[in-house]
Amino acid sequence: MAESFDVPLVEEEKFYLPDPSYKQQAWTKDYQKAYEEFLADPDGFWETQAKQLEWFKPWTKVREWNYPYAKWFVGAKLNITYNCLDRHVANHRRNKVAMIWRGEEEGEERILTYQKLFHEVCRFANGLKKLGVAKGDRVCIYMPLVPEQVIAMLACARIGAVHSVVFGGFGVNALNMRIKDAEAKVVITADVAIRRGKTIPLKTIVEEAVVNAPSVEKVVVLSREKENPVELHREMEVDFYDLMKGVSTRCEPEVMDAEDPLFILYTSGSTGTPKGIVHTTAGYMVGTYYTTLNVFDLKDTDVYWCTADTGWITGHSYVVYGPLCAGGTVVLGEVTPDYPDPGSFWKIIEELGITIFYTAPTAIRMFMKVGEEWPNKYDLSSLRILGSVGEPLNPEAFEWFYKAIGKSRCPIVDTWWQTETGMQMITTMVGEPMRPGFAGKSIPGVVADVVDKSGKPVEPGTGGFLVIRNPWPSMLRTVYKNDERYQKYWDTIPGCYTAGDLAVKGKHGYIMVIGRADDLIIVAGHNIGTAEVESALVSHQAVAEAAVIGKPDPMKGNTIKAFVILRVGFSPSDKLKADLTYHVRMTLGPIAMPSEIEFMDKLPKTRSGKIMRRVLKAKEMGIDPGDISTLEE
Repeated sequence: MAESFDVPLVEEEKFYLPDPSYKQQAWTKDYQKAYEEFLADPDGFWETQAKQLEWFKPWTKVREWNYPYAKWFVGAKLNITYNCLDRHVANHRRNKVAMIWRGEEEGEERILTYQKLFHEVCRFANGLKKLGVAKGDRVCIYMPLVPEQVIAMLACARIGAVHSVVFGGFGVNALNMRIKDAEAKVVITADVAIRRGKTIPLKTIVEEAVVNAPSVEKVVVLSREKENPVELHREMEVDFYDLMKGVSTRCEPEVMDAEDPLFILYTSGSTGTPKGIVHTTAGYMVGTYYTTLNVFDLKDTDVYWCTADTGWITGHSYVVYGPLCAGGTVVLGEVTPDYPDPGSFWKIIEELGITIFYTAPTAIRMFMKVGEEWPNKYDLSSLRILGSVGEPLNPEAFEWFYKAIGKSRCPIVDTWWQTETGMQMITTMVGEPMRPGFAGKSIPGVVADVVDKSGKPVEPGTGGFLVIRNPWPSMLRTVYKNDERYQKYWDTIPGCYTAGDLAVKGKHGYIMVIGRADDLIIVAGHNIGTAEVESALVSHQAVAEAAVIGKPDPMKGNTIKAFVILRVGFSPSDKLKADLTYHVRMTLGPIAMPSEIEFMDKLPKTRSGKIMRRVLKAKEMGIDPGDISTLEE
């Protein structure tokens, strides 16, 4: 890890200032004042946010901090679904639309009010109880982006079961690993997902993944194909809606301690094995509620669409828990931005009158590629807030998003945060000057900084390492069954949480996030561990050794290139490249597929045997590899 580095800065003097009315109407009307109030009394700040929610028993202490371990709202009792559902059903939001779901086919739409969602969650929670699921049990959810996925998540939280949602694009091995590590008692899936007019079998993947997963007692299957219904193996499998038959629409919420785990979410790591990030109940609830309300400036009349899949942290925090706690109307879509044509997103925005649109830079760059012709076909005047998440939003994409979609009037909240942080940490709050290329500043409640290896703040315009200096409510509590990996977040740079990202702090205090400092590749907003892809390649009979790097790509942010050494008896060929690509697809899923494979006789390594991926990347990019003194001869 270098001390710091110099970077070419974008034009920091360039900024856009939204109409003053945005600031006048925002929940956070004065960023600087709010931030100073937080710094003066951090615990009081977070207590104010927490008091907006409902608790079964209040806390005795806002925060308990024994570096690097935190407890928030100590002694409090609650259930997050009570705040997502019950409190709305008990007041004027009972018949408010909680969720609108859109599918790919014309006319595919489902609408659930808060009352309807409440009843469905309670019914499925009672169904899970019939299967013997109880507080503390782990439940794996491997489903497409349909309302039942959200119902399953909330039902788990209702009864105190810990959910582990796995993205439906992962393959057998990735799913098996996550099931086994979490020791899931039940797996919830669907027969198929639907993407670009094609059905993708999920149940068959689950059938393979539960082999050698002895903790699994039952598999719950949502049957979507009515004409060719999937056959269930009744000794192990049960139909999703059969489980809900004959049960009450009432299910008393499990009383949870503030620090009881809410969910485990696996994220790629640089050591090969994905990390099971553990989030707890109270702090996560407060953090996601507060940021949804203040970063998006969510009003009761808004129609809000976050395009993320709930298999990722963005879907957990800003499709499910944050917006529902805040009483929002949430849009879900099992849709892709360019199917059946590049107008699919804009059509939904027009038809549903969406006011807040939160998407990924990958999608924005795809929109840029096809041009303004498509969004110009639709009425996007309902939009008032635009958001970006998943990776840095480059200045060109910012400009296009702001002008072509927001018509130079909608504030853009370019958010930086992680699976580990649970909530948004850095952005430009609504009403503040927006600087293309810079995510923004720490939100009130967060102390982010850019530092050198020793933890000393770097000079403006100099690159360094992005860190968080103080604990925050929705921070991860540990890595499941591997607390040493949790401690590394706080041990890498003294006195700080190290995010693993490189960044620059400009002279105005705005932070530009450059990308990962470790062996992760962000492909279309998804974190892919280099070691995971390398392990998948080496598991093929032809491969002796492999290394992968990320290559900058104007659409996806990065693509994956693999460098492969073959075993004796195998020869390079286009056929073998195709076989290896397919092997990775079947092992990890399509998001981890290499776009290029190069066969090599040897890989650059240190004298201790560690592959020097940066040397491969430097050669690929035609740049200086830097210090190679540790490279073996």
